[in-house]
Amino acid sequence: MAHLGYIGLGVMGGRMAARLMSKGHTVTAYNRTASKAQALVDRGLRLANSPRDVAAAADVTFVMVANSAALRAVADGPDGFIAGAGPGKIVVDMSTVSPALSRDLARQVRDRGARMVDAPVSGSVLTLEQGKLSIMVGGDRETFDRIKLLLEDIGPKVTYVGSNGLAVSMKIATNISVGVQMLAFAEGVRLAEKSGIARETAVDVLTHSAIGSPMLQYRGPFVVQMPAEAWFNTNMMQKDLLLALELGRELDVPLPTTSVTNEWLTAARAMGFGDADFAAVFQALVRVSGEGP
Repeated sequence: MAHLGYIGLGVMGGRMAARLMSKGHTVTAYNRTASKAQALVDRGLRLANSPRDVAAAADVTFVMVANSAALRAVADGPDGFIAGAGPGKIVVDMSTVSPALSRDLARQVRDRGARMVDAPVSGSVLTLEQGKLSIMVGGDRETFDRIKLLLEDIGPKVTYVGSNGLAVSMKIATNISVGVQMLAFAEGVRLAEKSGIARETAVDVLTHSAIGSPMLQYRGPFVVQMPAEAWFNTNMMQKDLLLALELGRELDVPLPTTSVTNEWLTAARAMGFGDADFAAVFQALVRVSGEGP
């Protein structure tokens, strides 16, 4: 059992913290809105006043926040987790952010005698709750070996991909396919629907066909009934695709399907679906193609 820290108790972060607690670990956490952590506090979570306090109290501190700006906000300054890092401590950043930022923060943590790895996840609320989450890790191999068992308490598939920043790059590459698949699926459902096939039937056929990836099997039904709480909202998906496009420019890799999907995410946001699950690209298609079958 370990004394762990967790910074960022959102849709995924809160569930990961709960999973770590269920494995018997002590967890000290920080969330920008403390009241949202009350359910976890009732289960034994210790709530800290700042990211620095979390990192100072924990041997291993996990971080999961929305974007690069949010990561900077919890990392920098006198109350940031970098200030709380020290010899022997480890920071595990599970956010999807710029690889360059991830490497820069890892260097700052290293300057304090601690170590940092980037460890974004592939999966959703459902795969996390089913214990099927996949985790990729970037950093030095020795640090990876020290935390591998802890990561396996979150998800069973933990893969070392190389040095700092490379796991974030791998996650960005993965989410290209997630976004593009969802748009292609939405196109197929809408085409079938306008041909006269019931939407529910089209979803059932496609999710059980050769294209029925695990992601489409759990997210495909969202085109029939959107979840009350977004598993991964449109704003977040577009953030990841913009990171991919930025990385593609840096590395001279053309990303044509990413570009098209990004435009449809912009359309969905313009229609008011920014906070809805990114399956809302289907709703954008419906509006453009005309309401009704």
